[in-house]
Amino acid sequence: MGDAAMTAAARGAEGAEGCGNPALEAALRGYDEVERRYVAELEAKGLAFAPRGAGAEQRQQLREQLAARGVAVRNAGASLSAGWLSPACVECTGAGGSETFSTTFRCHRDCYFCFNHNQADYDTFFDEGCPWEEGLERSAAENGKLACLGLTGGEPLLNLDASLAFLRRAAELFPQAHKRMYTSGDLLTAESAAALRDAGLDEIRFSVKTDDTSEMQARVLAAMRLARGYFDAVMVEMPVEPGSLEFMQELFREFDAIGIDGINLLEFCFPFCHWNEFAKRGFDLRNPPYEVMYDYGYSGGLAVAGSEETALELMLWALDEGVGFGMHYCSLANKHRSEMRQKNERAAHVHPCVAFDEGDFFLKTAKVFGDDRAVARPLLKAAGCTDFMDDADEQSLAFPPRYLDALATASVTPMLCTMVYEVEDGSGYLVDTALSPALPAR
Repeated sequence: MGDAAMTAAARGAEGAEGCGNPALEAALRGYDEVERRYVAELEAKGLAFAPRGAGAEQRQQLREQLAARGVAVRNAGASLSAGWLSPACVECTGAGGSETFSTTFRCHRDCYFCFNHNQADYDTFFDEGCPWEEGLERSAAENGKLACLGLTGGEPLLNLDASLAFLRRAAELFPQAHKRMYTSGDLLTAESAAALRDAGLDEIRFSVKTDDTSEMQARVLAAMRLARGYFDAVMVEMPVEPGSLEFMQELFREFDAIGIDGINLLEFCFPFCHWNEFAKRGFDLRNPPYEVMYDYGYSGGLAVAGSEETALELMLWALDEGVGFGMHYCSLANKHRSEMRQKNERAAHVHPCVAFDEGDFFLKTAKVFGDDRAVARPLLKAAGCTDFMDDADEQSLAFPPRYLDALATASVTPMLCTMVYEVEDGSGYLVDTALSPALPAR
């Protein structure tokens, strides 16, 4: 387990502790220790976490209610959508792929939850602009059939000429790609909207902040009305702060009157800076911090406790209200899904014992531990299994997950091991990140 890389978490440990299998219990403790240490180190820096598991039952109930109402459950539950869904949201974790670029990190806003400060070379790109030209060229060389492209910032409209140049070059390199742009809307005019449309912009996404003044909110709503006359798709994308249900309901009524096409409701996150701003608002961090502990590349930070519950409650209310626009809840885990697909899909056949899970995009193998190995191996062989991985140090036996049914009635505790495929210095290897029960409890 990669302790330094924060590459493991307890999954299903509660159900297997005290199971009478010392090897399995030791493995679960190892994963659990990584998570406990990670949380403790952040708490020592002054960050506050909710009690472990807080809100989980409510979230599950809300998800079940939404699914019963016909809401689409995507990416192993990390994404929930109702009605129209942007092609870019589909391709974020889709086969065609989506990539987002910035022309600048400059912005006339100063949102306390902005995670741009976590981006590599932030100061350089703030001062000098971002190297979007070479980024587009690199992407074209790697995947000239990329399905979707995004332009973000900073604020792209602070330098309209650079944004137009980006769109024109993107249209040359990726004529088939759907192109979107993120903006606060403050600087949008009829002239700039027409220029962006003519340069190939298909979709515009506006951000609305809960702490904006009424004048600022009126300005962005006016920009949305303006945009309706120029672009194929007009969207809102905003994080959902805990406790903002009534505020969001009023905004939804405004959005519906404007006739937006859809909204991306993002799980609200702490970007590893400005904790004082989160603390003074009474926010805690979700605990456990990740569904699967791993050193993710996405720089958005850690989920704030209560954000998902508010977002799902809002979606249920909106279904009852009959809003005319599409809704998409994009959790922090969903932000990680694209990275996992890119890392792991290429390794779908890296070993006969490993399977690529098309639901959450992790690699999976099945394992039994300790004395269970002697019971499981002959049953698996009798079922036709010929591929195994023995780990003497861990006292585990790994096998392809498709053979799990052979152990359904056996007195063993099979587990699913979640893995990520890493590449370093040209060599690939598997990193174990989590253990969870592989079969329902008997």
